[in-house]
Amino acid sequence: MGVTPSFEVEVQGEVLSFETAPGLFSPGKADPGTLALLSHAAPGPDDRVLDLGCGYGLVGIWYARKIGAARVVMTDRDPEAVRMARINAERNGVPGIATYVGDALRALPETGFTCILSNPPYHEDFSVAKEFIEKGFNRLAVGGRMLLVTKRREWYRNKLVAIFGGVRVHETGGYFVFEAEKRSRDRAKPRK
Repeated sequence: MGVTPSFEVEVQGEVLSFETAPGLFSPGKADPGTLALLSHAAPGPDDRVLDLGCGYGLVGIWYARKIGAARVVMTDRDPEAVRMARINAERNGVPGIATYVGDALRALPETGFTCILSNPPYHEDFSVAKEFIEKGFNRLAVGGRMLLVTKRREWYRNKLVAIFGGVRVHETGGYFVFEAEKRSRDRAKPRK
């Protein structure tokens, strides 16, 4: 068995400590894209947050430290990632985060999130991101936001506009952070 990578990171004044495992996304250090994503996060006391594709839990744990573990849900399709997210939640003093193993949103019973955050696998085809965006829209409360980070701009911008009716794009450290808001219960009509 290999060495378990571990590291500390400071995010908006919050110092967090993580154990990771070989084979997980960005073992041994905080992913710069995830940090770019969190630089645009604005936790509110009434938020209900989903860390979609949580990996070892950086996003969800940071949010839980800000708004409380009971207001955060984390999910990932990799059982090892979810196991590490649970360990890291305990390690960072927020053991009550609900965590689920499952493909995208299929294993998740909750709806009514005010914020869904994700760093989707954007080096592959767009099928995972497409599902995250389309199904995530249905899990958001009206007024809820989806934040995604990628290195690709056009496809994500176009897809978010088609589903949400609009999107703000922030360029941070070579990454694009997309922020879209659910404005009504019905799917937004694509703009022509």
